[in-house]
Amino acid sequence: MIDKRQALKTLKRVIDPEMGINVVDLGLIYGIEIGQGGIQVEFTLTYPGCPIGPELQRAIVRVLRETSGNDQVDARIVWEPLWGPERMSEEARLTLGYPI
Repeated sequence: MIDKRQALKTLKRVIDPEMGINVVDLGLIYGIEIGQGGIQVEFTLTYPGCPIGPELQRAIVRVLRETSGNDQVDARIVWEPLWGPERMSEEARLTLGYPI
């Protein structure tokens, strides 16, 4: 079983295809719970109606299954709080030209 730190490191392999930055540095990962029932991830998108939601969801599940060896991985989209650029890491903000 992996821990939250390892899960976040693993999720950095999931790249938002529109932004070209991983979902962790974009601030899209809102929560990770790891327990006997498996791994549950709550994530959001940069805007409601973003068409890549299902693609990111599949990628999150796939990389966590591969890394953890656990088939019980669930990723669900949440909308609260709404995502904003302030959730991004400094590196992501610099890459996208946002002020730090």
